[in-house]
Amino acid sequence: MTDVSTTDLPLADGTGGCGDGCGCGDAAHDAMECGLDPSLVQMLQDAGLDPVQVEDIAHLAIAEDMEFSPDAVDVTTVATIPEDAVATGDFTARQAGTVAGLRVAEAVLSVVCEDEFEVERHVEDGERVEAGDVLLSVTTRTRDLLTAERSALNLMCRLSGIATATRAWADALEGTGAKVRDTRKTTPGLRSLEKYAVRAGGGVNHRMSLADAALVKDNHVVAAGGVAQAFKAVREMFPGVPVEVEVDTLHQLREVLDAGADLILLDNFTPGETEEAVALVAGRAALESSGRLTLENARAYAETGVDYLAVGALTHSSPILDIGLDLREARVSGEVSS
Repeated sequence: MTDVSTTDLPLADGTGGCGDGCGCGDAAHDAMECGLDPSLVQMLQDAGLDPVQVEDIAHLAIAEDMEFSPDAVDVTTVATIPEDAVATGDFTARQAGTVAGLRVAEAVLSVVCEDEFEVERHVEDGERVEAGDVLLSVTTRTRDLLTAERSALNLMCRLSGIATATRAWADALEGTGAKVRDTRKTTPGLRSLEKYAVRAGGGVNHRMSLADAALVKDNHVVAAGGVAQAFKAVREMFPGVPVEVEVDTLHQLREVLDAGADLILLDNFTPGETEEAVALVAGRAALESSGRLTLENARAYAETGVDYLAVGALTHSSPILDIGLDLREARVSGEVSS
C-alpha cells in the first residue's frame, strides 16, 4: 500500500548523537535532538533505531561524497541541472529480494534537501520484492536528489542485501523452531543498522555490544584456567548479565551445564554431535550452533533441536541487493508541489 507524505526538513547542523551504537531507539533521543522530521523520527524509533544515530550516519555518508568541506558541491550535477529544476525519482529493485533501510534512505535525503520533499512509500522494510518493483518515490529539487542518490543507495542496498540473505536462512529453518542469529561481525559504525536488517529479514539479534551480554570463548577459557572457571567468574562479577559459553567438546558441555550455564554455543559440532548435545542437555539450557553452517545443511542442524544458528556471514559477507534510482522527467519550479 502506497503511503504519501510531505517532509519539511531544513539542513541539520550535524551535531549531537549518542555514539554508543546501541540502536535501541532510546526515547531520550527525540525529535528535539535532531533535524529529522518528527514523523520520520517516530518511524525509526518504531523500528528500534536511534534517530540521532541514523542522522549522524547520514551526515557521514554525505560528507564522504562532499569531501568534508562546506564549500564542496556535486560538480556534475551543478553543471548539468538548473538550480530550480524539480524531479521525481523512483528507487527501484533491480533484482528480487527482501528490502531494508528505506527510512534510512529518507534520512539521507533529509540532510541534503534544502526544501521540503514528497515521499511515496510503496513497500515497507521486511517485504519481499521482485525486480522492477518501485520501493520509494521521491519528488524534490533535482540537484538535491542526485547529490543524495549514491549515499542513500549504498545504505539501502547494503541493508537490503543483509535482509535478503537472512530471509534465505529463515526460510530454510521454517517450521523447525530454530532461529538464525547474527554476531558482532559488523561494519564499524553500522552495527545497529545491520542488525536491524537482520531483524527485517526474519532473524534475531545476538548482543549489540560487549556490555549487554557475556560470551565466554576459547581465549577466555585459556586465561581463566578452564571453561567452568570462566563461566563462574563472569556470573559472580556480573550476576545480572546473560552469559553464553562456547564449548568445543561434549566434555566441556557437561562442565558448563553442571556449573549452571543457561545458554551454550556448540562450536564446530557436526550434526551428529549436535544431536548428542541436545539429548545431553535435555532442555536445561538453550543451545546455539556455530561453525560448519551453510544454507545447505542449516535445516539438518535445526532439526537436531538447537535453538539458534549463529551466522556471522549475514553481516560480514552478504552481497548487496541491487537497487537503482530511475529519474523521471525534470521540470523547473519554484517549489515542490505537495
